[in-house]
Amino acid sequence: MADFEQLIERAERVLARLESFLPPPVTEPDWSAIAWRWQHVNGRGFLQAVPHPHHIQLDDIRNVDEQKAEIVRNTEQFVHGYPANNVLLTGARGTGKSSLVKAVLSRFAAQGLRLVEVDKQDLVALPEIVSLLRDRKERFIVFCDDLSFESSEPGYKALKVVLDGSIATTSDNVVVYATSNRRHLMPEFMSENLQVQHDGDEIRPGDTTEEKVSLSERFGLWLSFYSFSQDEYLAVVQQWLQHAGVNELNEDIRAAALLFSHTRGARSGRVAYQFSRDYIGRAALAGKLTS
Repeated sequence: MADFEQLIERAERVLARLESFLPPPVTEPDWSAIAWRWQHVNGRGFLQAVPHPHHIQLDDIRNVDEQKAEIVRNTEQFVHGYPANNVLLTGARGTGKSSLVKAVLSRFAAQGLRLVEVDKQDLVALPEIVSLLRDRKERFIVFCDDLSFESSEPGYKALKVVLDGSIATTSDNVVVYATSNRRHLMPEFMSENLQVQHDGDEIRPGDTTEEKVSLSERFGLWLSFYSFSQDEYLAVVQQWLQHAGVNELNEDIRAAALLFSHTRGARSGRVAYQFSRDYIGRAALAGKLTS
């Protein structure tokens, strides 16, 4: 009997160790949230609610009024159940592409808009994600930030299927919003301009180039973003400083803001926000802020 009990005890220890390697049980997503991330644990994907989404107001995003108006219009159509397009936001870094997507969530969350953030390496799971969202009454933006591909990456084809649509994956309550520094999402090479050049045994190498370009064309709405002028950059600096009670952009602050942008090699909303945090922190530490 003692030997049998020891055997049972050993078996239980082995099972306990094995359970740590097994995928967790499938749980229902927390649908009370307004934003989720697609996560993986032990090879199984699930929607993880974001408890504290980054709330950005549209009025805080400056110098992109035309782009802002277009994405708000498209999102409003989508929220009301009207036809709307997938959106590709491309251009200079730090100019508000990701912030605009977060801002439309803040704007339309009360009307049923929700957001699911999917990393590039998880795009292969898009059909599974869309299947989870298909029967929900909410309207979902699948958000892919800083998107670009190498030609061999598997997520490229999964994204094409969802954008183009197929019987298995389309859903009227899901659109894709993606940001990228590349207009065509995939690297292009000078050699691809030579349509008659052959790569190995491929007969029509130009078709491969067209295939690369075609991914971005599957987005119905393109929004382009550009680096800020000096005056635009300083206006955004002033806007962020005003939140801390610094209402006057004097010559010393202007000079410091411009020097900060020069060290970063860019003038953008992101750099303006970073400068304002640096300036406010320094001023507060020195006891120069009264509010």
